[in-house]
Amino acid sequence: MSDEVDRLLRRGGEEPRIKDADLYETVEEVFDTSTVLTVVSLIRKRVLKRISGVISAGKEARVYLGYASDGRPLAVKIYLTSSAEFRKGILKYIVGDPRFQGVKTGDTRALIYAWTRKEYRNLVRMREAGVKVPEPVAFLNNVLVMEFLGEEGKRYPLLVEAYKELEKEELENIYKLVLEELEKIVCKARLVHGDLSEFNIMVKPDLDIAIIDVSQAVDYSHPNAKEFLERDVRNINRFFKNEAKINVLSDEEVLEGLFKCLERRREDSS
Repeated sequence: MSDEVDRLLRRGGEEPRIKDADLYETVEEVFDTSTVLTVVSLIRKRVLKRISGVISAGKEARVYLGYASDGRPLAVKIYLTSSAEFRKGILKYIVGDPRFQGVKTGDTRALIYAWTRKEYRNLVRMREAGVKVPEPVAFLNNVLVMEFLGEEGKRYPLLVEAYKELEKEELENIYKLVLEELEKIVCKARLVHGDLSEFNIMVKPDLDIAIIDVSQAVDYSHPNAKEFLERDVRNINRFFKNEAKINVLSDEEVLEGLFKCLERRREDSS
């Protein structure tokens, strides 16, 4: 870690220094000066007290274990502001979403800031619709702070990590839960996840689930919403049929149920 990064984090508040060895390996890539100042601002606003180790690492973002001033664990997601490939990949989810008209798509940093705001707003909207997602806490620039889903500093396993240890009946119940959450996302929140798969569904110890990574979710009015929804359904059915080895509804049956739900809600609101 550079002396400048460490110094800025030390100045942010009580015990904000980053300590873990795995964080040392990625800090130069993620914590540019602008990101450090963003974290410092969140510490000064008492959203965060400190950041600990890496929970997960991807090409576009790192998620760290953080702590609130009351000691509550938090997930701190930091998007990389220098990823040109990431910029190309997210344009299709931004352009066409009426909530993000006017975003400067040629400015990578501005686009990633909008992406962070988009995930926060999607979490809020899904929570209001009763979808089981992490509770959003705050966001600023490329940093999103939300509820930590895990115990003793370790996140809950993803479905792709947990399914081999589960019984057939347990997998059948999880499939049912996933379809219930999908219906709430589409019919109540009027969003489409856009990347739903075994890699962004968490399994809790009581075998309840949580949906994560909702940054790419688009409003149902988005011109590609139907295409994204069909892909979500295919991905879920493929996993439960081919990997979990359970009986599933056909893609057409799942989609028909969702479209009927949307139609009923339109009729109820008219």
